[in-house]
Formats: sequence, C-alpha cells, structure tokens
Amino acid sequence: MNIQFQYPDLLWLLLAVPVFGLLYFFNLYRRKKAIQRIGNPALIKELYKTHSSAKAAIKFAFFTIAFALGCIALANPRKPEEGLQQVRKGIDIMVALDVSNSMLAADLQPNRLQQAKEVIDQLIQKSGDDRIGLVLFAGTAFIQMPLTYDHNAAQLFTAGASPSVIRSQGTAIGDALEKCENAFDQQSERFKAIVLISDGETHDESALRKAKNLADKGIMINTIGVGSPAGATILDTATNTAKRDASGNIIVSKLNEELLQQIADVTNGAYIHLTNPSQTVGQLTAQLSQIQKKALGDATQFIYKTYYLWLALPMLLLMLAEIFTPDRKKLAL
Repeated sequence: MNIQFQYPDLLWLLLAVPVFGLLYFFNLYRRKKAIQRIGNPALIKELYKTHSSAKAAIKFAFFTIAFALGCIALANPRKPEEGLQQVRKGIDIMVALDVSNSMLAADLQPNRLQQAKEVIDQLIQKSGDDRIGLVLFAGTAFIQMPLTYDHNAAQLFTAGASPSVIRSQGTAIGDALEKCENAFDQQSERFKAIVLISDGETHDESALRKAKNLADKGIMINTIGVGSPAGATILDTATNTAKRDASGNIIVSKLNEELLQQIADVTNGAYIHLTNPSQTVGQLTAQLSQIQKKALGDATQFIYKTYYLWLALPMLLLMLAEIFTPDRKKLAL
C-alpha cells in the first residue's frame, strides 16, 4: 500500500510556499528600485558593503524548505505495516427501523417493534464482514449509529430503540431513506443496501420518489413489512389499554404492504412479510448474498509506520541553519 496522509487537509498549507517566493522577489524588486533612486554609486557601495545577496537567498531557501517539510510532517505521512492490514469483504447495510407508536401494535407477539428488533439482531449475527448502520424514524428520522464493523455495538443500539426516542409521531419513510443515503460513504465502492423495517402506515408522498432516486444511484432497498393487513390495536403504555383518537375511537393500525412492495420493486429489492424472525432473516440474507462484495481495508485494525520524524528532523536542522547563517559579508581587516 502506498504512503497516505493522516491529515491531508493540512497539505493546503503548502500553498504558502509560492506566496513566500513572490514576497521575496517583490522585496528584491523594491530594493533595486530604491537603489536606482539613490543614484550615487559610492553611497550605495558604502551602504551595502556588508550585505550578501547570496547568503540572504540561502537563508530564504532554508526557511522555505523547512516550512514545506513542517507542513508535510503535520499531515503525518504513514503506511500500514506489511502483513498487518486486515481486509474485509462485504457490503454496507443501513437498517431503517420504524419506532412510531403503531409499532407497539400486538398483532405480532409481544409487539411489532420487538419482532423487528429480533430480525435486526439475527441479521447482525449473520452479517460477517458487512458494515452495519442504524437509522430510527417516526415523524422524523435520525442516524442512531453510523456504519461500523462493531456488531456488538449495533446490537446494543438496536436493543435501546423505542418510540420514546422520537417525540414527533408519524412514519417518515422518505426522511429515513435520505438519512440512510447520507450515512453511506460516497467514496466507497462497496455495494450499498438499505433494509427498511416498518408497518408502512404513512401518507409520506416522498417515500417512493426517494426510493427511485436511490435506485438511480445503485442502492438496493429491501423492505420488511411488520404487522397484519387486517390491523391491530395499539397499546397505550400509560393506561395499559388500547389507544384512542381525539374522538374516543379505538385506533387500529394496519400494515401497508402496497407501499413497501413498491419501494422494494423500484430498487430491485425484495419485500418480505415478517411472520417469523428466523425465516425472514433467511430470506433477507439470501437476497443480500447475491450482491457483489468488494474488499475494504479496515483502517481501524491497521498498525501504521509513520514518517513524521523523517521530515521533522531535517526541518529543525534547516531552521537552525537559517538562524545561524549570517546574511553579511566578512570584511577584510
């Protein structure tokens, strides 16, 4: 692997080098014009009898080279030790989990949300070298966990998902898909997939439009429908009774399979109706296994050999040389 920089943005400081050069030559030009205005050769010779243009140029060169070496050293050139690179092959999977109140409906036991979390937990266990990320959504969406190889952390974040994490209620599928897209590494060549787990109970008109946009970018969306088309009541955890609307009618939450099917279809993904977590994960992993897997070096596992001192030491020597190099001539006694 070639040498890389840990902080490449600091290399922009090198743009100061040509600026220093322009200032140096502009100063020489001004001095020359000033000398011409004096016009008295004897006076000029007396004024500049101890000045050495060659030594001044050498001092400037020492300073400029030292500055350039310092900039490169700050960017920390490095490369992984041979044989210690850990290369993983897999895909990037963003899981979008619906945590709206409707996911507390009990047409799956103990409720839809718990069954959905069991699916994610089993998916993580079978993900191998895949990177996993998590987006939670209800009326709005946010990235709960960015893409990571740390599957234990992914399971912990999943376990803590609940309707209480988002105050705004609803099912903002379009926003969730956008957050998933933002979480992907746009520079990575690994295949990108989204697993959307929801009851689909939404009037979000942007959902299908966003799915088509992701399809154009080569991102597959696999959807998992949670619940039943017939619907079920939602438990009000405060009163331990069925939730009611403002008019006092019992709320019945129904699975919207049509929307979830459409989202999957436009991205060449699969729609799966969750009835059994193990069976659902089996179907999902079979779908994902068809995807081309690309290698990605896991930088978190690298041990680097750095070249900072190879630049810092010459920089220090050049700075000392610049300080102790006089810009005056030695006059004969």
